[in-house]
Amino acid sequence: MSAPLLSVEGLSLDFLTRGGRVQALEDVGFTVGKGEIVGIVGESGSGKSVLSFTIMGLLAAAGRIRSGAIRFEGIDLLAAGDRMADLRGRELSMIFQSPRTALNPIRRVGRQIEDVLLRHGSVLRKNAREAAIAALARVRIPDAERRYDAYPFELSGGMCQRVMIAMALACGPSLLIADEPTTGLDVTTQAVVMDLIRDIVAQTRMAAILITHDLALAGEYCDRIVVMHAGHVVEIAPAESFPDDLRHPYTQKLFAATPAAAATLDDLAAIPGSLPDLRGTLPFCRYRGRCEIAMDACDSGPLPVTMLAPDHSVRCRRAS
Repeated sequence: MSAPLLSVEGLSLDFLTRGGRVQALEDVGFTVGKGEIVGIVGESGSGKSVLSFTIMGLLAAAGRIRSGAIRFEGIDLLAAGDRMADLRGRELSMIFQSPRTALNPIRRVGRQIEDVLLRHGSVLRKNAREAAIAALARVRIPDAERRYDAYPFELSGGMCQRVMIAMALACGPSLLIADEPTTGLDVTTQAVVMDLIRDIVAQTRMAAILITHDLALAGEYCDRIVVMHAGHVVEIAPAESFPDDLRHPYTQKLFAATPAAAATLDDLAAIPGSLPDLRGTLPFCRYRGRCEIAMDACDSGPLPVTMLAPDHSVRCRRAS
């Protein structure tokens, strides 16, 4: 088996705030292979976006890496220093949430793509416009030459998202991180955007990480799914395991709370409780206070990672 393109190993991260130390990530680990789409799912506040910003080297000043490593093609990104500025945009790229706010509102979208090409690509300035138009056409924006001169406010939400994808893919990165790429889009446009990402991954063998709170979306478009709760990775499984072979009690509750999994509105089951306060002393299992099948052994020490299959792991004392 070939080495993974990206490997996150035992990553623990804190934020130092006036209210105390926030333990945002704890012993997070997973891999992403070439040509693979890995979904990262969980409630808001589970650590998905923090993880993506850490991989991209965009961690806020208050963030502190306590332990772990992030390896990309053999490079430890946490120790890459100034080299990250060259890797980011060329080898690693990201689609941010809310494209209307991520794009510069007073700069034409074509010029914004040119900025990426000139900084991270090998395009000459005289060829930048042509390359930017080609990037827009690649993500199936109709009349790309005319759209090059548009401002973000002149485009629909779906079009803005395609512009963001064009910017992210302009330099042919090896890894794309898509952070909630379908937020605020109607169902039809969501499908168009996700089909586009899946097609590009299939054509180029690029790897992709899809960050979403939508378990059904991840199950449809991803090869493997990483489930996060309160900064912990609680389950990693192939997409075909969902929903019939879910093992962690949180993953089961998360799926039951998904509209697509419910026959009627009455069948939706809310997840009890809320995410724990990540300041101060935390239990070994951060789902402990919400779990309906918890036992005394859950408090006896760090949670074991149980391998149910070569590609299916669960962090839970109840796993079997």
